[in-house]
Amino acid sequence: MKIGAGKLKKRVTFLTAAFQSFKKSRKRSEVRMKPLKIGHRGAAGYCPENTFASFYKAIELGVDYLEIDLQMTKDGELVIIHDSTVNRTTNGKGKVKDMTLQELQSLDAGSWFDPKFMGEKIPSFHEFLNEFAGKACLLIELKKPSLYPNIEIKLAEELKSRGLDKANDHRIIVQSFDRNALQRLHHLLPAVPLGVLVKNRSISRIADKDLKSLSNYISYVNPKKTMVSKRLIKRIQRHGFKTFIWTVKTKKEANLFNRLNIDGIVSDFPDYL
Repeated sequence: MKIGAGKLKKRVTFLTAAFQSFKKSRKRSEVRMKPLKIGHRGAAGYCPENTFASFYKAIELGVDYLEIDLQMTKDGELVIIHDSTVNRTTNGKGKVKDMTLQELQSLDAGSWFDPKFMGEKIPSFHEFLNEFAGKACLLIELKKPSLYPNIEIKLAEELKSRGLDKANDHRIIVQSFDRNALQRLHHLLPAVPLGVLVKNRSISRIADKDLKSLSNYISYVNPKKTMVSKRLIKRIQRHGFKTFIWTVKTKKEANLFNRLNIDGIVSDFPDYL
């Protein structure tokens, strides 16, 4: 059957338009699927971790989320520090839980990284929220909550006092390895999405029925990068969870994980993402 020149031209035009539309749709889809950029302890590759300098740098690098670590002082104040002692990241020695806020903030939390950061201090959670709530989304890790009785209550009170406990399109997420603490927090802050941290292939040993029970209070399952595979990500997402992976430290890793269908990547170098 012969096709007239006019009809052929119209068909070619139609197919070209359809192809261009497909490319635009695919491009939009790719943009939507790009993992969120999460600054690990701020921008810990460039600045002393969990300090204002690090958080400002992460904001400068365009992060979607600031990831922080939360612990509690002797006098019941929430502070942002990763280790349970101050030995590694300050010029002092001792356990966080045995020191008051004033004692902690008298320490130098910057010089260990580079002398130019001398004078950086351990931030209180209250100070952090005053400065950064609203400038980026927040990924808050409860560190070893078993060391700090009622830390979940303290966190809930601080968020509630600022109206940050409402449904907020996941602008604030709390995560922990401690599932008991997460369950307690869910009762205190039912509208705040929670994430469970996993490592050492622990997720592979969780039965499907247990994953289903996690979905009663967990929105995110966040695995360590060394255990990530396409199969694992699919299994997590098949059960309805979102997933952030941690912690990327090289451009090679960033390129690899950017190709996976994941929701976010935590990195010391947010500009690699």
